[in-house]
Amino acid sequence: MQSRRDARRVKPPPFGYHAPGSVEEACALLASLDDPKVLAGGQSLVPLLNFRLARPQHLVDINRIDGLDRIYERDGGVAVQALARQAAVEDSSLVARVCPLLGDAMRLVAHRVIRNRGTVCGSLAHADPASELPAVLLALGGHVVARSARGERTIASDGLFTGVMETALAADELLVEAWFPASTAKYAILEESRRHGDFALAGVVRAGERLALFGVAPTPVLADASDPTRGLQPSGDLEATPEFRLHLIRVLTEKALAA
Repeated sequence: MQSRRDARRVKPPPFGYHAPGSVEEACALLASLDDPKVLAGGQSLVPLLNFRLARPQHLVDINRIDGLDRIYERDGGVAVQALARQAAVEDSSLVARVCPLLGDAMRLVAHRVIRNRGTVCGSLAHADPASELPAVLLALGGHVVARSARGERTIASDGLFTGVMETALAADELLVEAWFPASTAKYAILEESRRHGDFALAGVVRAGERLALFGVAPTPVLADASDPTRGLQPSGDLEATPEFRLHLIRVLTEKALAA
């Protein structure tokens, strides 16, 4: 039977709640509040709140902002706005035509019920090292667009991810859009997990000649296809040893290159 102490662990700590109606209002809130956190899909953030692994002072819920859920073509690629759900990207005929790697990757993200609420931009901002989408963005050489009260800037994928669940986004910046270049070259995304929908023990994304790895370093990393494990020092846990993760990378890379 769950104790009262255990029950408290699955309830979020107190926080201020804000629901802006525009991007400008959201940026103003992020600039004025102490320790804010953006809430979009919430599929990564809410569990962290419930287990009190995240303790923001304020939540800025952007779900009431109209016109921030588009998936559209620009500059020879696909732009995915902050409130575009992963399931919508998965089902998009535009994505299937212009960047099929992104659509295929979406089907590996958790389960459909999660993808119905989860967002692409939220996954990128969360920056879990075992997540598929950061590695896809890196393999394709895409970028994100961040907005703040100070203005707008573009952050390239190779400068976005800085550590475990850490990015180059400033506390007052809202990730409003992710851009994935068109990919008509040979591609593959392969991963190994205990069960479908679980976090990957190790994964490989191939986009033409570029190879990105995930689940084996604090961030997704680009790798040399001739020696993909060079310089890698993956951690070990109850799911896999470092040696097993390196073995998986070698096997998955071989399969990706043959795909």
